Amino acid sequence: MHFLPLMLAAILAADPLGPGDHTRTLEHGGRTRTYLVHVPPKYDPKQPMPVVLAFHGGGNNADQMVRFCGLNEKADREAFIAVYPSGTGRVERMLTWNGGNCCGYAMRNDVDDVGFTRSLLDDLALVTNVDTKRVFATGISNGGIMCYRLASELSDRIAAIAPVAGTMGAATCNPKRPVSVIHFHGTDDEYLPFEGGTGTRSRTQTEFYSVEHSVTAWVKANGCPETPVATDEPKKTDDGTTVQRKTYGPGKAGAEVVLFVVNGGGHTWPGRDPRVRFLGKSTQNISANDLMWEFFQRHPMKP
Repeated sequence: MHFLPLMLAAILAADPLGPGDHTRTLEHGGRTRTYLVHVPPKYDPKQPMPVVLAFHGGGNNADQMVRFCGLNEKADREAFIAVYPSGTGRVERMLTWNGGNCCGYAMRNDVDDVGFTRSLLDDLALVTNVDTKRVFATGISNGGIMCYRLASELSDRIAAIAPVAGTMGAATCNPKRPVSVIHFHGTDDEYLPFEGGTGTRSRTQTEFYSVEHSVTAWVKANGCPETPVATDEPKKTDDGTTVQRKTYGPGKAGAEVVLFVVNGGGHTWPGRDPRVRFLGKSTQNISANDLMWEFFQRHPMKP
């Protein structure tokens, strides 16, 4: 019976966030957890604003993800709040997510990252005006795996997901509602192979699920047609990659599953320069940021 007074006290004690970059800290599961928040210049606290959660890859952290994916620039242009959660680990700059079958410290210690994400969204709502029907998740590698877990286990809070070079970390998915998926993956990914299995450059011995497994599971869960509409994306530059789009849908409540196959692409973020050659080629023929935002706009949470 003390819940409402405590919640009201928390709201009154929280300082609203204005445009700019902020660090938030919360307690969850006996751990102190942090996340970064980028509030765009067009933010109006009187108007609910969409949120995009961006999960870093295994062995990285939130600060590195900000630079890697470039979503702050997209957030400023399109007016959404970009949020970068940090995973857990023994070393501050080498953190992981418990996505199911991967990865590292978070998986071995059964860290409750689904619960952390729920707590994060609750905390964020105390200091910003969140459009709860437009909360989306993206991530690279282990962060992409985490997105799939959230779509399955936190479908009451996550409207749609955009995994990049990350597949499902479980054999099945069980969302409470259709969750649309847009997935980007390179055929030459040596860390998390397109066909599944252990990556030749992977620092774990994880037997990753394949892209086909992930897509098929979500096509079924969302009630989408099993045969996709396949189209080749226009070639904008000769960078050694080509891109094919496979669209499954519409399914239940208009849900879609869209796969971008980056032929010749590595463990990279389409449209961004990874700055390190060992990750493989990063296609410049598409922009993951542009495509996922267009996709997110089409797929808010339905009543």
